[in-house]
Amino acid sequence: MSDSEWASAAAEVPSAGELRMRAATVGAPQRIDGAIELRPYDDEWPQLYGDEATRVVSVLGHKVLRLEHVGSTSVPGLPAKPIIDMLLVVADSSAEQDYVPPMERAGYVLRVREPDWYQHRLFKGPATNINLHVFSAGCLEIDRMLRFRDQLRSDDSDRELYSRTKQELAARRWNYVQEYADAKTEVVEAIIARSGRA
Repeated sequence: MSDSEWASAAAEVPSAGELRMRAATVGAPQRIDGAIELRPYDDEWPQLYGDEATRVVSVLGHKVLRLEHVGSTSVPGLPAKPIIDMLLVVADSSAEQDYVPPMERAGYVLRVREPDWYQHRLFKGPATNINLHVFSAGCLEIDRMLRFRDQLRSDDSDRELYSRTKQELAARRWNYVQEYADAKTEVVEAIIARSGRA
């Protein structure tokens, strides 16, 4: 095998991170092969969240134990990918039969299933570009997501740090959005640690 054939074969071998992502993704992971699109904060993002929240509650009713706008689109002044992140809490996110069929009938698409990470599930929406994260009641990640959001909303220096980090990382070339998200982990963890809640 020539050097170029070896290089080509090596390039086709997925990384450990890509293998984990493939295992969690329902369907094929979507490659971006480029920079991440960030937009300035848009005053319409809370309304888009509100519209989707109304739709989710109309589909699931009392099965919705909590529904929150999270992620960068929930923080005024913060640039973000134009995707509305939502946090849905149900009794047991591993009991897909309780909520996935009605969501799919309403046009939502289950894209992520992570049984080894808090039984996390993620849906894409039928109308608005959303990431609807689903966790079970009592899951530790719920509090972490809300602490992070609230810290960014209330602390100018952490919001600026996160904004700079996002913009610097977004300009790089990524194969998948998840790689960009993973690259922010150190800063995210530091901000959560400063949020003051145990």
